[in-house]
Amino acid sequence: MNGMSVWIAGARGQLGSAIYKILHENVNVEVLTSDLDVDVRNMVDVDSFASMNHPDVIINCAGMTDLAMCERNVEEAYRVNALGARNLSIAARKVNAKLIHISTDDVFDGTAKQPLNEFDRTNPLTVYGKSKLAGEMFVRELAPKHMVVRSSWIYGNTKNNFVRYILEELLTEDTIFVPVDQVSTPTSAVELAKFIVKLVNSSEYGIYHASCEGMCSRYEFAKEIVRLSGKNVNIEPLTAGENPSVVNRPRYTLLDNFMMRVSGIYEMPDWKEALAAFMAGKESE
Repeated sequence: MNGMSVWIAGARGQLGSAIYKILHENVNVEVLTSDLDVDVRNMVDVDSFASMNHPDVIINCAGMTDLAMCERNVEEAYRVNALGARNLSIAARKVNAKLIHISTDDVFDGTAKQPLNEFDRTNPLTVYGKSKLAGEMFVRELAPKHMVVRSSWIYGNTKNNFVRYILEELLTEDTIFVPVDQVSTPTSAVELAKFIVKLVNSSEYGIYHASCEGMCSRYEFAKEIVRLSGKNVNIEPLTAGENPSVVNRPRYTLLDNFMMRVSGIYEMPDWKEALAAFMAGKESE
């Protein structure tokens, strides 16, 4: 990565900040960051930043990820998740940069009976999933040098993730109700960031699934968080449809890291190991 310039769009989010921390420690990489200061919805802003800085790699971590907010604000979800990806794709093509675009397991409908690889048919049900798939399509059509990285149930050091939600609930609740019929893989933002940094200097292109290894339900995920916290709180199962205040996510979106495995480029850790490292504050080791 000697002399390489990398632009992280959405650098203040949980994944963007994790990528920045790793890249910033490499003295041979110039790390460019943006968040709300460069509006990915605005082609002029994106083009101006790219033309001024000429990054070798653009990592798109910018996104509207709150499912309920996306359902309430459909057009805004598409502006951020689809047009934002389009604008970054056009800018990447103009400056001949590789674009690494972060996507989601929500591009699948949750009806599968086995792990989903990169070649399985997408069929998103939520506005979030649909807008992210639209972003993927723009990237694949407009950025000649691109990688689409899909992951699942990402958590990190920001507030808007499942681990932080459970930890906050522990402070005030004796019983926490969690869906037992949503199945995928929790993925540490730090562990995902390590893989993305690996991609920065690789010759790989196309779609990659990148979630931690193993599988669990939201209920099992919550129970493991509580166990590691050492708290004594009841975790009770419910079906996702029993909570009308929650936007239903796809039921089964277990990602198979097929391309990662066949290319031999990387191997993600087990989700329980990654979660234990996160809870103990030892992720960087």
